[in-house]
Amino acid sequence: MSKPRHITILGGGIAGLSVGYYARKKGLPFTVYEAGNRIGGNCITLTYRGFRFDSGAHRFHDKDAEVTKELKSLLGEDLKEINVPSQIYHKGTFVDFPLSPWSLLRNLGPYTFVKAGLELLWSRLKNREPHRNFENFALHTYGKTVAESFLLNYTQKLWGLPCKRLSPNIAGKRMKGLHLTAFFAETILGGSGEKEHLDGSFYYPKRGIGTIAEKLGELCGKENILRNSKITRVFHNQTQIQALEVNGKERVYTDEIVSTLPITVLLQLMEPRPPEEILQLAKDLYYRNMILVAVFLNRESVTENASVYFPDADCPFTRIYEPKNRSVYMSPPGKTSLVAEIPCLQGDELWNTDDSRLIQLIRSQITQLGWIDEEEIIGALVSRMNYAYPVLEVGFEDKIKEIVTFLKRFDNLKLSGRNSKFTYTHVHDIIKSGKEIIGEYISDYQTQGLTQTF
Repeated sequence: MSKPRHITILGGGIAGLSVGYYARKKGLPFTVYEAGNRIGGNCITLTYRGFRFDSGAHRFHDKDAEVTKELKSLLGEDLKEINVPSQIYHKGTFVDFPLSPWSLLRNLGPYTFVKAGLELLWSRLKNREPHRNFENFALHTYGKTVAESFLLNYTQKLWGLPCKRLSPNIAGKRMKGLHLTAFFAETILGGSGEKEHLDGSFYYPKRGIGTIAEKLGELCGKENILRNSKITRVFHNQTQIQALEVNGKERVYTDEIVSTLPITVLLQLMEPRPPEEILQLAKDLYYRNMILVAVFLNRESVTENASVYFPDADCPFTRIYEPKNRSVYMSPPGKTSLVAEIPCLQGDELWNTDDSRLIQLIRSQITQLGWIDEEEIIGALVSRMNYAYPVLEVGFEDKIKEIVTFLKRFDNLKLSGRNSKFTYTHVHDIIKSGKEIIGEYISDYQTQGLTQTF
């Protein structure tokens, strides 16, 4: 072999663009196929009359030194370190998130706080077995009072299933639990440990999270990104992906494939069809959609938070974020905005609700909170996101393992991204995955004696 094989990347979100970016750095040929007319996938920044807001309360955490260094080199002064906390809004009061013992004491009151502490102690002594589901995890990690007040309702709203049916893996890496010593020590010492619990430090581009995708796309090169190019069929011979059908008509022959498409979509596109048992497993996997309702305001500020979470069952949204608190460039001078997130399923009642009704619902809810006056609202916009979250139901791990085992038979196929791997990952994880995939190609080429120096 005298030259690298062409890499075909399915999807122009952060996952696909990261693969393309690192491929170009190493001189590997590639093409990104993006179904829409813009890149970024579900990690974009939208605009409205001088306002900017993201497709979700995105942020970049410094969890991988190499990825952070790479992003800093790409964005330079446009990437700012932000120190803004997030909080939970529960029954008219704000509680720190991640949960802080001192904040719980202030908001629950001494009696309920001590009760919650004893429940936490009892849960740790009683249950030392592996967590069976998210409800079991939450009760063990936080105790009954705290879990029922702040976590279980919120989680059911977000994922659309009772917590007993959800995998403990949905907790991710942020829910580390309450330490018993901190729980009781802060009762005596006051708020001395509070700052250790606040999750307010992260990096953020000054003109929105979409800047990351835009920069990656720029460095991939326009000639390497084909927009409005939807993959409609994936042809294979049982061991290799041989060709793609684009927009239902054009056939493109392939060398290497990196798919960032939802894993269920990839299986549905394959021809010949995968075995029925694999397709049946895929039918049991599904994704949560998200509706964003942005409300634009003629006022300087509403909250001091990056995000505010709403666990109460009677509230239709799970989270509100104020973009201006991430960067002043997200709103015109003297104005701000609030963006509410409403999780739902494709085709359900909320998803099919008219934009005007959704806007009126959110306007009404925010004014009832007492945060704003109706006359301060100067505009609103609705945006819908498909495939926002893979739903990690109990037992999903075994199903994914079988599906991935099937896909491994295709020796020129790799998967990258949250929806392709059906796992809950963050921006830094996705960028790192792109780097690792290109590293695997380079290693393989060197093993095969490719003459090109990387």
